[in-house]
Amino acid sequence: MNTIFFLLSVQAVMGAFDNLWHHELQAKLPQRISARYELALHAAREAIYGIVFIGLAWFEWRGAFAAVLAAMLLTELGITLADFLEEDRTRKLPPFERVLHTVLTISYGLFLGLLAPVLWGWAQRDTALALTLHGWISWLCTVYGVGVLAWSVRNVRAVLQLNRMAAQVRPPVPLANGHRITPAVLVTGATGFVGSALVADLLRDGQRVIVLSRDLLQTRATFGPGVWVVDRLDAIPSETRIDAVVNLAGARILGLPWTASRRRELLASRVGVTAAVVDLMRRLQQPPRVLVSASAVGFYGASPHASFEPLDETAGPRPGEFQSDLCAAIEHEARRAEGLGVRVVRLRFGVVLGGGDGAYPMLALSARLGLGAVLGSGRQPAPWIHLDDAVGMVRFAMAQDTLRGPVNAVAPDTVSQARFAQALAASFGRRVWMRVPGAPMRALLGEMSTLLLDGQNARPRAAVAAGYRFAYPRLTSALMALAFQDPDIAAGLSQAT
Repeated sequence: MNTIFFLLSVQAVMGAFDNLWHHELQAKLPQRISARYELALHAAREAIYGIVFIGLAWFEWRGAFAAVLAAMLLTELGITLADFLEEDRTRKLPPFERVLHTVLTISYGLFLGLLAPVLWGWAQRDTALALTLHGWISWLCTVYGVGVLAWSVRNVRAVLQLNRMAAQVRPPVPLANGHRITPAVLVTGATGFVGSALVADLLRDGQRVIVLSRDLLQTRATFGPGVWVVDRLDAIPSETRIDAVVNLAGARILGLPWTASRRRELLASRVGVTAAVVDLMRRLQQPPRVLVSASAVGFYGASPHASFEPLDETAGPRPGEFQSDLCAAIEHEARRAEGLGVRVVRLRFGVVLGGGDGAYPMLALSARLGLGAVLGSGRQPAPWIHLDDAVGMVRFAMAQDTLRGPVNAVAPDTVSQARFAQALAASFGRRVWMRVPGAPMRALLGEMSTLLLDGQNARPRAAVAAGYRFAYPRLTSALMALAFQDPDIAAGLSQAT
């Protein structure tokens, strides 16, 4: 049995890594409506594993129980095969995930081969679940079992939530005549945090949507047949009628260190796509009416002595600082569309807060666990915007013909980082006890630490002057709405501000 338990441990460790790294961080399955069936398969498989872990840790499955256990193990095999087919249908797996799945399958085959004679021996005995202890191994497998059962419950909850979301999405009307007659909205970065919420909002409105994505298979499965997905803008014919372009493309800026190669990647993922969008506009027989291009409040730079001096859209960049230079380069490329008669709106986003992705989930988890922290002095401004307002401001920029140029996409209630951390903790009934010194963070993260230790007191002057009404103008109401994740509570909190 020791070899059997060893193989079970291998399955547990590799399966946990596969779930966390590939399914959660990379594919983000719990946030994708199209992943409902795959998540349901995962939940069923994890429930079986949980029973197997705990069942083998403490009992011999004798007589008829041996047949029950064998049936569960064969069912798991069928679920795995169905999962392989679903993955091939809905998303393009990276090479390492395919290798890991192959290793998991081989390991499971070895496990079945070793367990089969044991089950046959148990089947010859009187039907019973006979208590059999294996020392510390029993407790280790129990930990595995409890963990995988908890993950199964979590995936069931995700499936139920995604089913509710799917029921709220109105099926899009197919584009007429191969996408060439009815004006559409082209969205780059559509599979990102803000982009996916925007596309869902456009589809609910019955809008025609074209999406640029590197992964055709996954994106088509995510948005359905009513969205035209292209992997290069050259695939869009010149006679295509595009009313508006929303450019949200770009690799995540907070994460890997800003090495020279990483900076080139960040520039290419934003400036390169923006240049390609402008080239498409030149090629179209009729240019779009408006280009809404995403930038960030990092345009204003980040001084080590950040103050709360208000910054509206008239403030300039800080040449020599990477985040400022990056935003300035994006905006410079976007402004080339103005020469084509296109109205250009450059949205400078603060931190976008919303469930499912972005900065909020990890911050919220830390706050729930009582691990919220003040970073550095805590006095640096922390500009933010709720996801609903991020989408709302994009839609507002598309519709408002008088709005053009830079627009700070931030809520009016900019607070210090310390106040932000305290408000986030308070939304879960917690307090902030920890403080992380700035010097070690600057030494460890280099210039990227400016995203955390410095800030910009950006003000949404242009949006307010144009008449935009924030759904969540105050930080407390936005955080409480996110903490409860209840539409009725969220609406009540929003109206109370």
